[in-house]
Amino acid sequence: MSFLEVKRVSRDFGEGNKALDDFQISIEEGQILSIIGESGSGKSTLLRVIAGLEKKDEGEVWLDGEKVLGPDEKLVPGYAEIQLVHQQLNLYPNSTVEENIARPLLLFDKGYAGERLETLLSLFQLGSLKGRLPRQLSGGQQQKVAIARALSSEPKVLLMDEPFSNLDSIQKREILEELREIFSTLNVTVVWVTHDLFDAMAISDDLCVIKKGKPIQKGKIADLYAEPNSLYVASLFGPINEIPDAHHLYLRSISVKLFPKPANNLLPGKVISSRFMPRFNLLHIGVTGLEKEWQAEDEHRMYKPGDEVFLSYEQGDVLKLNA
Repeated sequence: MSFLEVKRVSRDFGEGNKALDDFQISIEEGQILSIIGESGSGKSTLLRVIAGLEKKDEGEVWLDGEKVLGPDEKLVPGYAEIQLVHQQLNLYPNSTVEENIARPLLLFDKGYAGERLETLLSLFQLGSLKGRLPRQLSGGQQQKVAIARALSSEPKVLLMDEPFSNLDSIQKREILEELREIFSTLNVTVVWVTHDLFDAMAISDDLCVIKKGKPIQKGKIADLYAEPNSLYVASLFGPINEIPDAHHLYLRSISVKLFPKPANNLLPGKVISSRFMPRFNLLHIGVTGLEKEWQAEDEHRMYKPGDEVFLSYEQGDVLKLNA
């Protein structure tokens, strides 16, 4: 049995709102798993079910050989061993950073509590801020305090529900890199929910794609990129072009080769628009005979709207994908 197992869990809120549908997943101890999906795909409901805070209509959750009970099975919902962190930080506004982090440790041995507090202040680089109140911190610092507090009592599992969606990209990138190192140091099992693939790649190597309450592909991020099992999964990694006169065959924008002059087997088209990106211009191209535009990466920034362009690709780059 894996460390954390979700076995055939379903949750139906009625009126056609089935948040989870026969959901199954296994997570190993110390693994950091990102779960990605669009809004309404069941991500947050899944975390609440794992935490024992949301009722299940069917199925079971097991943690380290023990069954996790829902609020309809347990007098006081939730578990100290499973901590959930989300956008609503719920920090105590009149308590300092160190008081917020240490609050779950009030009933622990004072020696252990003091040592654990110092460890977390050091790991999260909050030592110089330990006397400040939450309102005196930046949004990123407040999130670090909330995560440190969740880790104070050494939970077995940390669940993260898009905690950084309110932060700017610079703050978020710095914190994600820092957290990945901290989680690895503490060997904590983490389930990270996001709708942003770049966040997922920054925090973990393992990814589960969820759609309409079901996991549709799980594995190493590099493997999902190389061998997506559906158009939906492939599209998470960037624009996908449909190959004309082919059944379920597609091409990534990065795989499109651009030429200024016609030649055999090249698809003719015209540049509709060009958008600057850090490493290339992203072109929208009207391909002759196709209703839907293609997208291609112009690394040399050669083409502008209105230019004729001719497109090619290697057969090895073609993806065969179900819808």
